[in-house]
Amino acid sequence: MSKGKCIIVSAPSGSGKSTLISYLMEQAKEELNLQFSISATSRAPRGEEKDGEDYYFISKEEFQRRIADNDFIEYEEVYGGQLYGTPKSEVENRLEAGVNVVFDVDVKGGCNIKKHFGERAISIFIQPPSIDELRHRLQHRGTETEAQIQMRIERAELELSYADKYDKVIINDQLEVAQQEMVSTVKDFINGSEAEESLPTSASQED
Repeated sequence: MSKGKCIIVSAPSGSGKSTLISYLMEQAKEELNLQFSISATSRAPRGEEKDGEDYYFISKEEFQRRIADNDFIEYEEVYGGQLYGTPKSEVENRLEAGVNVVFDVDVKGGCNIKKHFGERAISIFIQPPSIDELRHRLQHRGTETEAQIQMRIERAELELSYADKYDKVIINDQLEVAQQEMVSTVKDFINGSEAEESLPTSASQED
């Protein structure tokens, strides 16, 4: 059985990343044997979040101990001092079982995961059509103050500078087009890589 592969997805807030990932999972979860990577966090559960399903909820002390033990592929301390990270053993166990793992991470985490797995991973950056459109989407959601929106815009401008570090950029202008591009990109990566692995060694020598 071949090992699984990694699909890394990053985007500025408001770019439609969650919508595109949800569509990918609806359309291709069974066909492509996709599973989400579950992150660890030092924050407390919110609402109906469940340990082991939404996140692995651990104490800050435990998180720091695991950092010292090199237990994370990547981790980051976010605003408010909360820690988030990708557990190494969790991901590697799934890959060994042939599962293709989907990561929903920020740009720094995405780049670190790509560096860790190399050709076994594809990194996809979801980009809004423009900063003005991103601001319009955030305002339309009506969930944040203008000051909070401005903070997200400033962060988005920084995150957009990472786009050229990703293997694939999908501009989410027309949702249906972006959805199809998301699914076809992941299918081509997983199926294409498998096809290349199954080629006889003499095929490359004939080129």
